[in-house]
Amino acid sequence: MSQLPDRLGLSPFRQRSPWIGGDLQTLRDTLRPLHFPPDRAESLTIPLADGGRLLGLLDRPADGAPAALVLVLHGLGGSSDGPGPRRLALALVAEGFAVLRLNLRGAGRGRPLARGTYCACCSEDLRPTVALARQLAAGRPLYGAGISLGGTVLLNGSLAGLAFDGLICVSSPLELHVCAVQFERRRNRVYQRWLMQRLRQQTLADPGGLQEAERRALAGPGRARTIRAFDAAITAPRWGFGSVAAYYDAASPLAPLAAGRPLPPTLLLHAGDDPWVPVGPLRQLAAATSGGDGAAPRVAPRIVITPRGGHNGFHAPGDGSAACWADRLAVAWLRRLSRGEGDG
Repeated sequence: MSQLPDRLGLSPFRQRSPWIGGDLQTLRDTLRPLHFPPDRAESLTIPLADGGRLLGLLDRPADGAPAALVLVLHGLGGSSDGPGPRRLALALVAEGFAVLRLNLRGAGRGRPLARGTYCACCSEDLRPTVALARQLAAGRPLYGAGISLGGTVLLNGSLAGLAFDGLICVSSPLELHVCAVQFERRRNRVYQRWLMQRLRQQTLADPGGLQEAERRALAGPGRARTIRAFDAAITAPRWGFGSVAAYYDAASPLAPLAAGRPLPPTLLLHAGDDPWVPVGPLRQLAAATSGGDGAAPRVAPRIVITPRGGHNGFHAPGDGSAACWADRLAVAWLRRLSRGEGDG
């Protein structure tokens, strides 16, 4: 759908054997875990309005002042220590960027520091992190890079007024209703079970404790077994929504983006065979912002849809040990932005 990779000096995405097909692309890092160097990032705690704190990990380039700072957000059930954020951070730091890998509320090593859990529209939680990141950037650009739901959080944050100089979102949901239906398909039962186990563990370890209804939804024979049921019992009420439908409506950025709500320079990357997040909503956004109705094209996100690649997979020939094709695309695009060469 886009000639952007070619303009950035990348070959079109091709699957790398034996990771053929959307499922194997998605599962590659689980089936063959990556071996990272020791994590020497600086730990930073960020105060929240309710007295809790978020944990961020700051990676700096070894030589010279950074070209920019990139705030990297993980996906659902993930953390700053996951293979996606670690791999992307290594690729960015190698090219002279500083990186702040954030654990959203309740995630990873930040679990003991704050009550509750994050959601797709936790912009008020993100606000103090963006303020700190601006200070750390010290006059240089501040970019956001989100993996899966982390990209949705960044899009919603930008729509809520958080200031970034550019965003890149990989395999990110634009319509949460569609994702819930996708996970409930029979073929995705194993994926949903794996995610639910992570979400239960994360929530049961909440230092603020659980209400009895929440505990029943997390343990025992009547426990929530789908992402939708978890969001209905935990996410929606904790974030003040009357129903899971109301939460999904509020947290889905497709409608405001299709209506032309402004964003900073933004790149949205998605695979057509993503088994977790259907590509349909992104195709809708592309159609809505293309000017195909005779109107002049609006300033819109750059959209790259590859036929293959899975969910945050994009494992291609030539990846090397530390970066997949999506990481290389992100680095090349952000490098272009940081040099003042436009968004492609």
